[in-house]
Amino acid sequence: MPETTAFLDRAGVPEGREHETLDARELPPPRPLKDTLERLAELDDDVALVQRNDRRPQHLYPRLDERGYRHETLEEDDTVVTVIWTPQG
Repeated sequence: MPETTAFLDRAGVPEGREHETLDARELPPPRPLKDTLERLAELDDDVALVQRNDRRPQHLYPRLDERGYRHETLEEDDTVVTVIWTPQG
């Protein structure tokens, strides 16, 4: 599994952004969606969130779009990584 910074680069997150990670691989639905949205609400706009999951978070994408977040999902080995950030910040 690549370093988290490699995912930030591949997703196109502006350089120099801080990040936090949320491991949702073992959480039952709807916890990944709920926990991700709650964590995003607590973060400053200049902090990206890296969510590790075992599948693409399809139900999360419309919620992110409604709130103005940028996001990119990358698959690596058995893990799906969704990087979420605000365009400004």
